[in-house]
This record gives sequence, structure tokens and C-alpha cells, in this order.
Amino acid sequence: MKKLICPKDNHEMHLHKKVKDVKFRGVDVKYETECFICPLCNTEAATVKQASAIQKSISDAYREKAGLLSGEKIKEKRKKLRLSQQELAKRTKVGIASIKRWEGSQIQTKSMDEMLRAALEGKVSGNIYTGNRNFTTGRVHLLLNHFEMSLGRPVLKKNDKGLYAAKYAWYADMVAYREYGESISGATYAALPYGPQINNYRDLVDEIMDADTDDADPLSTDEEKIVRKIAMAFPKNQDVYAAAHREIIWKEKNTGALIPYSDSNRLTEI
Repeated sequence: MKKLICPKDNHEMHLHKKVKDVKFRGVDVKYETECFICPLCNTEAATVKQASAIQKSISDAYREKAGLLSGEKIKEKRKKLRLSQQELAKRTKVGIASIKRWEGSQIQTKSMDEMLRAALEGKVSGNIYTGNRNFTTGRVHLLLNHFEMSLGRPVLKKNDKGLYAAKYAWYADMVAYREYGESISGATYAALPYGPQINNYRDLVDEIMDADTDDADPLSTDEEKIVRKIAMAFPKNQDVYAAAHREIIWKEKNTGALIPYSDSNRLTEI
């Protein structure tokens, strides 16, 4: 058993199991924890492994209160069906990395939880062309607004047909799907000569620009992080344009073919 020394009084700390209360995402939850406590000053400390277990315990306690499947429940139901993580990923049309995260401490959204439950009941669910999210022009507009804030310049302009804006949106949607199993905007993308583009963009560009973002669900903290990450990677329009043209998942498609979100794990530029 690993020994820890108290940083305050250099006394050997003892291992204890406790039940603690914490407010997580605005919800009061109880969780079990194992940590080291100094018998002299009551200072608490945890190893890296214990800290990871605490995070998972809090996550599962929250998921139980929120009516979501816990990581252990997902794993238990998957194994009962004799499904591998890859097979469950195929049923839900997400990447295997998402299944691994949800079986760990990553908390799935309500819509993804519903798809997991359906898949664990033997049904195939999800949509690889919308990234498991319903498309709204307001959400696309909101996503591009966040890019404008991160980049410090306009992204979607009148009469530019969204040439560069679509590349930023495509990367954000693809990375969100790769990381969390759900796109940000629900947009469908086609492989066109000038790179990935929102499908039927000619009919949608004006509608996206005029869409009321107040009616769109706000971006989550994780989605905002993705936008900032992409903005830092591609600070100029030509950066994101050139990167998209280097992506094999665009190159290999025939003109007009849809680019499925399931290809997101083959992105090479970010």
C-alpha cells in the first residue's frame, strides 16, 4: 500500500473511506471516496488513482440523480449482451472513444443516454449524417458567433456563401462528435470541390444568417472549448480552408457525397 506523508507536519497519513456531500452541476450528491488523512491535523490527500476514482464516483452519483445511466450500468448492460465497446459504438453510431468515456467519468447528454438505452435494448440508433443531433439554423448561427468571438473577426458574411464559415463549423461539429458522440449544430456536410460544405448551403446560408440565436440552446462548456481549440489551430480563413483540403475524409468522397460523422476519428489536422 502506498504511503503518504502529511505536507503540513510530516506525519504518516492513514487510509480512510468516507461518504461526502458535494454540489455538482447545481445538484447535491453523495459520493464514496477513499483518501489518506493525517491523524494529527486531519489534512486529506489522494493519489492520482484515487483522484480519478473520486471523479468517477461523483459523476456516477450525479448521473443517478439525473436519471442517466452510470458508467458501471453501461458496462454491465453491454457485457450482459456480450457486446464489445466497438459493437456498442456501432449500434449508437458514435466512436469507440465515446463509449470508453461514458463507461468512465464522462457524463452523456440526455439524448445520448436515450440512444444508449435503445442500443442496449438491441436497437440500432443514431444518425451518422447529423451527428446524433437535430439540425437548426439557429444553432449553426450561434456556433459561428462563437467562432467570431474567438477569432475576433466576422466569419459569416453576406454573399460569401459560407465558404470559410462552413469549414470552421465542419471541424467543430466533427470534433464534438469524435469527442462526445454528438455534433454541435446537427448540420449535414457534403464533399464539394471547394471542400466540406453544409449540404444544400445555397438554400441555407441566408436562413442561417437570419436565424434567431435566442431560440437556440446555448453551447455547453465543452462545445465552447472545441470552438476555441479550432480557432487557435486555424486563426486565418486560409488556414482552415487548407487544412480541410488535406483531410482524407473529404478527398476520398465523390463530389456531392455526404461526409458521415463516423469518419471523424480519421481527421488528421486537429
